[in-house]
Amino acid sequence: MLYHAYELTHAAVTPLRAACHLGQQMLRNPFNPVSYTLPGKAIAAACDVMESTTRRYGKPEWGLDETRVAGQICPVAERVVLHKPFCDLLHFQREQSIAGRRRDPKVLIVAPMSGHFATLLRGTVEAMLPEHEVYATDWIDARTVSLMEGSFDLDDYIDYIVEFVQFLGPDVHVMGVCQPGPAVVAATALMHQRGAEHVPATITIMGGPIDPRQSPTVPNKLATERPLSWFENNVITRVPWPHPGFMRRVYPGFMQLSGFMSMNLDRHIDAHLKMFHHLVENDGDSVEKHRAFYDEYLAVMDLTAEFYLQTIRDVFQEFKLPRGQLVHRGELVRPDAITRTALMTVEGENDDISGIGQTTAAHDICVNIPADRRVDYLQPKVGHYGVFNGARWRAEIQPRVRDFMRTHRTALPAS
Repeated sequence: MLYHAYELTHAAVTPLRAACHLGQQMLRNPFNPVSYTLPGKAIAAACDVMESTTRRYGKPEWGLDETRVAGQICPVAERVVLHKPFCDLLHFQREQSIAGRRRDPKVLIVAPMSGHFATLLRGTVEAMLPEHEVYATDWIDARTVSLMEGSFDLDDYIDYIVEFVQFLGPDVHVMGVCQPGPAVVAATALMHQRGAEHVPATITIMGGPIDPRQSPTVPNKLATERPLSWFENNVITRVPWPHPGFMRRVYPGFMQLSGFMSMNLDRHIDAHLKMFHHLVENDGDSVEKHRAFYDEYLAVMDLTAEFYLQTIRDVFQEFKLPRGQLVHRGELVRPDAITRTALMTVEGENDDISGIGQTTAAHDICVNIPADRRVDYLQPKVGHYGVFNGARWRAEIQPRVRDFMRTHRTALPAS
């Protein structure tokens, strides 16, 4: 009923959104004298804010059509190179005539599946493109996946990472951004345990909850304050008709968004008040920056119930990976089996999602990686988002990640 109530509410405000859109058109028409008055501008701005905050946002575009390679503008084509029911493996393919002879490292960016679409990592991909062959996991909204495709849990998530690494072959460098940190470590350990043909040359864990017992944040505390049954009974619902995933049990994206918003509610209210004033003042640049951020932030996807609940239990309640108790399809995951893969961890000083020490804990469990193949970096003055996006990511973090990957490349045969 929860999802149905959300859909009905969305439908109920549709006429209001239509009225707000019409109001904007009328009050911003240059032939309307009222459009030049302060009351007219204020009402048009109010209609704009109302329409944008009640809209349903679809999956954003990546919009990465070009990059610069060795100073040259290089076209980029977005290609799906491997399709799975719950994920597309994307390749941001650079023009071969420009980048083809460089033999840049292959980087698999494992995007978080925690409510937002993978496009949240647009800035991450953009910064890596000039000097890497970039691949990314583009997770699919569970409400669009038919029940005929079966279930998807944390074990499947780990299997996907293993399959993608084997598909990409030698000299693959894996970046786990936020939530996939534990899964990336687990997948790498399993590949070593099984003697896989290819293992990652490096793994870089960025703001990931390897051990949420360290410096617990508000989300960490919420996960431990209630039993797993509370989450199953209160936040799991079924996808309503007519979505393709009709009757699939999911953790709805709109609930995750509500949680994100409530953590910094004052900041979001202030941002929309500022947008109102910028609209009245006709400050187009500030308005566009606001829209660009919230068009991404307000676009959310559903997670399968089994993935969400298993992640809450294994990662955030029972801390199975750092305690040496994580089991994948009957096989104990042993991070101490990782020997051939170099490890880098990155944390943000002001991270309010994955506190200081949660990511660095990867070094404590991957004990057999030689010391000269480890790097731990703490970025001052950035929060969670700043670890993988923004000015400090581009200027201070990404160059370190780039150098780390090049230092620990897998030897390739001469061409």
